[in-house]
Amino acid sequence: MSRRQFMGYTAAAGAFTTLLGPSMLGSAMAAPQNTAGSCATFWGICKLKAENGRIVKAEPFAKDSSVNEMTTNMPGYVHSPARIKYPMVRKGFLKDGYKSDPKERGKGEFVRVSWDKAAELIADNMKRIIKTYGNDAIYATPSGWYLLGKVNAAGACTSRLSNLMGGFVRAVGDYSTGASQVIMPYVVGNMEVYSQQTSWPVIVENSDVVVVWGGNPMNTLRISWPAPTHKGIENFRELKKRGKRMIFIDPTRNESIQELGAEWIAPRPNTDVAMMLGVAHAIHEKGLTNQEFIDEYTSGFDKFLPYLLGESDGQPKTPEWAESVCGVPARTIRELAEIFAKNRTILMSGWGIQRAEHGEQPHWMLVTLACMLGQIGLPGGGFSIGHLYSNQGTPAANAPSVPGMSGGKTPEGAPAPIPTARNIDMILNPGKIIDYNGRKVKYPEIKMIYNGFANSHTRQPQRESAIRAWQKPECVVVHEIFWTPTARMADIVLPISSPAEWADMTTSEDGRFIIPMKPAIEPMYESKPTYDAFAFIADKLGVGNGFTEGKTGMQWLESFYNQAVADAKRKGLTMPTFKEFWDKGEVLEFKVPEANNNWVRYSDYREDPLLEPLGTPTGKIEIFSRDIEKMGYDDCKAHPSWIEPTEWLGCEKAKTYPLHMLTSHPRHRLHSQCNHVKALRKLYTVQDREPVWISKEDAKARGIKDGDVVRVFNDRGEVLAGAQVSENLRPGVVRLCEGGWYDPVEPGKPGSLCAYGSANVLTLDIGSSKLAQAVNGNTSLVQVEKYTGKLPEITVFDAPKAAM
Repeated sequence: MSRRQFMGYTAAAGAFTTLLGPSMLGSAMAAPQNTAGSCATFWGICKLKAENGRIVKAEPFAKDSSVNEMTTNMPGYVHSPARIKYPMVRKGFLKDGYKSDPKERGKGEFVRVSWDKAAELIADNMKRIIKTYGNDAIYATPSGWYLLGKVNAAGACTSRLSNLMGGFVRAVGDYSTGASQVIMPYVVGNMEVYSQQTSWPVIVENSDVVVVWGGNPMNTLRISWPAPTHKGIENFRELKKRGKRMIFIDPTRNESIQELGAEWIAPRPNTDVAMMLGVAHAIHEKGLTNQEFIDEYTSGFDKFLPYLLGESDGQPKTPEWAESVCGVPARTIRELAEIFAKNRTILMSGWGIQRAEHGEQPHWMLVTLACMLGQIGLPGGGFSIGHLYSNQGTPAANAPSVPGMSGGKTPEGAPAPIPTARNIDMILNPGKIIDYNGRKVKYPEIKMIYNGFANSHTRQPQRESAIRAWQKPECVVVHEIFWTPTARMADIVLPISSPAEWADMTTSEDGRFIIPMKPAIEPMYESKPTYDAFAFIADKLGVGNGFTEGKTGMQWLESFYNQAVADAKRKGLTMPTFKEFWDKGEVLEFKVPEANNNWVRYSDYREDPLLEPLGTPTGKIEIFSRDIEKMGYDDCKAHPSWIEPTEWLGCEKAKTYPLHMLTSHPRHRLHSQCNHVKALRKLYTVQDREPVWISKEDAKARGIKDGDVVRVFNDRGEVLAGAQVSENLRPGVVRLCEGGWYDPVEPGKPGSLCAYGSANVLTLDIGSSKLAQAVNGNTSLVQVEKYTGKLPEITVFDAPKAAM
């Protein structure tokens, strides 16, 4: 058997790595000379070429319409100095176990151990904690953007292990759309954010005006949770080519506005609802409301209208009132009302406006505005809160369904989940009771954190609180590829292989492609693929057979493929055998039916609302929700409302911290992924720090010049960043992209200065409201000043000394 056959059909399955361990497997095989593999990530599909065990080139997929630098820089991703090479245990924990000083997390020295030793420590502590405190003492963090693959899906593997052990505390919701995915079922009977959207060909052909409210699609469409081919970017460029009117409403003149030459309107951050209310009032006063649509397809407008007109609270939501809040001139607001109503208009929204305090309100109000226009269900009209992400709206192919690893059945009596963004509050405040979506949630006391794959210490707001929280439990376990800020906070760290080193498969965002993921190199050092790592731990816990069901990773992969073959047969499609598919290693392609190019969201509902009702109590779009009214929340009323945030440019705190910080999506990484890739950082960093956009006016007032290192700070923390002085944002606003790795000058110390520029040092960790309890990444006031001290070294992108 050749080496490539051995790798492709056996070793990647995990049987040998489980029995021998990666180092023994590697020593039993000759070093490869020239090999090739195929890979799929959240940023692209590629062929990998390797020489002498190193990836030397990534060739992008020929049918990717907009290749980005993250794909072509896969060699730097895989062979990063930040790679975790071996199982590692914090020195104090190895010596004293759970009785060691937890405040050493983040600064303590690590010691290399065997997989057996690391797994035994994990198993012993997990069993002890369950026996002593119960299953609700273990928190399994959500995996978020875990690596692509049907077998090596970290979220499914974590759930599978958790359920076999009786269940751990898990999270509900996510950081991306936490507020909207709770409010939208009350409004339209569907989560909406991840639903199929009107097909792009319909928009390109029929929309006269495309409004992008709080979005940056030429950045956000560079990534996708299925493997991307970047059709969304292509479609925005087609809108420009056809001369379609595009209006972007955003505090920054972001990359999309610049590339597309779109019109730009810049409100104050977190005031989108006030601006929408002003537009709605102008539509009403001009007699442009589509009353027929309101009467036929919505419920509760009659209860919302008195609020809009000021009859219920004494404040009419006129364009003049809106201007006083959002800073956009009243005349512009009235012009927008005319433009929206007199053209086929689609209101597309980003998710950033709901990642804020009272984040439930913007998308509820966006739907209300679309209802007043009356174009929902018409080709090229209505609203969308999906088109700016994961290439939603790309017509779906007639393709088989490809299953993946199941998390298994949740056992009876398993701990209740908690809202994902409240996990730090939970760890710090055991026994606390919070309101959440109409019910009460009581926090358990967490004694163990099991982090299956997530960089929580860049993702979670308010770093100082997160450090204090992670220094509380008795044991912290992290699975990771790289020495992220989160891995450095662990007691036990397990090395996971990169996608270039494992066997798996995945699909594209539209189902058009099934992509084999064939390893180009062996698992590096002593790393294991995700599935193998969890299977190894499960075996030590005595639930190995339940986890694997007697299958290697490769056997699971073949079974999933064969299920897809059976589904293809039912649909009249043909597929090669698994052996043919795997040996050839080529992407399978399926056709898109013409009918899918013409699909319009809500067209069935518009055509027959009685036979095609929505999933709301009334079967209609609910502008007023009686279910929410019954909850009686003071921070989420029964209809969309402007509720002043805790921090915004109109509050008292702005006198001390006069700049509103936006934590936008970065262009050259996926959240925190790829931040460790040096070649990519060279494209955007300033003096090796994360860049912060600041207006010329604000920079001049502070004596800051383009390229200076500045201190960005508030009462929650401080970071260093590189100033980019720009005209591309309104005065009073700065932009520091989320996902930058936390690099404390004093590791493990809450409140330490971050040398690199991690935005979540400065953000606010409070729930969006009692309804969704979602994340608040865009509700933060800061001050900026030129930094004159000695610049601290950036160290976070290299492994800790003991782990090199």
